[in-house]
Amino acid sequence: MLDFSTLYELPKQIERIFDEFFEPLDISQRKFAYPPINVVEDKDNVYVYVELPGVNPEDVELDISENSLIIKGERKPEEGKYFRQERPTGTFQRIINFNVKVEKDKAKASMKNGLLTITIPKKEEVKSRQIPIET
Repeated sequence: MLDFSTLYELPKQIERIFDEFFEPLDISQRKFAYPPINVVEDKDNVYVYVELPGVNPEDVELDISENSLIIKGERKPEEGKYFRQERPTGTFQRIINFNVKVEKDKAKASMKNGLLTITIPKKEEVKSRQIPIET
């Protein structure tokens, strides 16, 4: 006797594949970008925090301009035969656009415990200041 039950599921499987393929991209897919980053600002600086566990600082390149920061690098795979691999490996690139002008020549970066911290001072003309009131 022949079992055709698997063929009955085939149209549903093909429909699911087409639905996933043609589904419009939504903003929630951004959470899968690698490496994950946080961008924070205060009155004097812009701070970029990049999670890079297992990546050597020598394998990361930072390029900065007055309105953007490019983070490029490579996470090298461990040696051996994989039975399961969930940690991403390979080259990566993230581009962060600033909403203010920054002092690119005064930017500093440090890495500790897999967290890359980049501190970028804002230009003086964009910093707020208080205006004294004369009486």
